[in-house]
Amino acid sequence: MVKTRQQVRDEFARQGISYSSWAIKRGYSPNLIYLILNDDEENPARKCLRGDSHNIAVELGLKVGVISRTELRNAA
Repeated sequence: MVKTRQQVRDEFARQGISYSSWAIKRGYSPNLIYLILNDDEENPARKCLRGDSHNIAVELGLKVGVISRTELRNAA
C-alpha cells in the first residue's frame, strides 16, 4: 500500500523518530528527506524518479519500486 506524505510524517511523529536520524542511519541526506516529505502531494516538485530520491520514496512507502543501492555510502 502506497502512503501519502502526511501518513509518513504521522508515522515519524508517532514513533518519535526524527527525519535526520532516519536519514543518517540509512546514509541519506537529511535535507533530502525534508524536501521529499514536505513537498506538495498533488504536484510534487521532486518526482523521486531516480537516485536517492527514488530510494527514499520506496523505503518510506511513498511509491512502489526497487531500491537501487545495496550498501550505504557512509559504510567504510
